[in-house]
Amino acid sequence: MFDLTGRVALVTGAASGIGAEVAGALAAQGAVVAGADLRTDALGGCASAHRVDVADPDSARAGVAEVLDRHGRLDVLVNSAGIALLAPALELGVDEWRRTLDVNLTGSWLMAQAAGRVMVEQGYGRIVNLASQAASSGLEKHAAYCASKAGINGLTRTLAVEWGPQGVTVNAVSPTVVLTALGREVWDNPAGDAHRAEIPARRFAEPSEIAAAVVYLASTEAAMVNGAELRVDGGFTAR
Repeated sequence: MFDLTGRVALVTGAASGIGAEVAGALAAQGAVVAGADLRTDALGGCASAHRVDVADPDSARAGVAEVLDRHGRLDVLVNSAGIALLAPALELGVDEWRRTLDVNLTGSWLMAQAAGRVMVEQGYGRIVNLASQAASSGLEKHAAYCASKAGINGLTRTLAVEWGPQGVTVNAVSPTVVLTALGREVWDNPAGDAHRAEIPARRFAEPSEIAAAVVYLASTEAAMVNGAELRVDGGFTAR
């Protein structure tokens, strides 16, 4: 199951963290993976590397065009590029707010629009957006981040409705804290211990668990899953 042989997948934010794990998992299932990031030096494990600023419309369109030129088609888009600029709401600057929305939400929209044109025309496609438990829960110091991820879910549902008739599914994956290198560094402290205690599973997620969810949604077997938010949060948002 979940064989992706012959499929071409574009993963943004593929140089590190969840994006890198997703790229590896898709490749392991047979996909030809094009990695996109601002840093291309860390994309050596991908079939092709593309420098893309997802928040820039021209860069997003050019990135998709490069993948088409290189591989001839595009079947899967994973929007994993994202940032988290955290501060109390009363102290959050407008530049930090705008940058967070530009990368996390607008960037996902620009990439989805560029890829969606290709997928709708070919009559097949899988788009997976990385949302977060922050899309459904208020978290201190996360005003911009929560807003951007809640927007991802609204965007996901709308695209699913519009493009579903053309064979394109659009879904979101919402993780809890993920133990990437950065995640371990940020949450290896008393705040992390307190947050783990709020999760019914009493632990954070491994990057491979998020990648597995993405692989499923990118597969033929998930053809009837459209407009869904798959929460990989150990039950945090079930409370």
